[in-house]
Amino acid sequence: MKKYVFFDHTADVLFEAYGKSLDKLFTNAALALEETQVKLTTVTAKTKRTISLTNPKIDMLLFDFLQELIYLKDAEELLFSKFKVNVSTKTNSLVADCWGEKINPKKQKLIVDAKAITLHQFEVKNEKNTWKARVIVDI
Repeated sequence: MKKYVFFDHTADVLFEAYGKSLDKLFTNAALALEETQVKLTTVTAKTKRTISLTNPKIDMLLFDFLQELIYLKDAEELLFSKFKVNVSTKTNSLVADCWGEKINPKKQKLIVDAKAITLHQFEVKNEKNTWKARVIVDI
């Protein structure tokens, strides 16, 4: 009799986000994160939250931003469907206006619950004048 068996199992979502600017990249990554959790068209943009963050590394600034969105989902039960993000490379900071609403399973089509952004394969880079982020979401 075997003592234990290992199975292939994934509990993650991998996405890449793109943008011609860091503002667009961060916006598109935020939308991708939200879309892993809910059908975006079922979230009304009626509540606004502003997020302000700084980090000396641009990739970690994106990481912090996405983690903050997960925090707001967990702490305030907020999901977002619209973003206006301004990233400053001079101050390594961002200000993001995020619009959405409280989680409502009767109204929204919920998909999975994002628990965290992982550092595994996480990257932000500029290729041929396009910013690209690779993100794995632990679900």
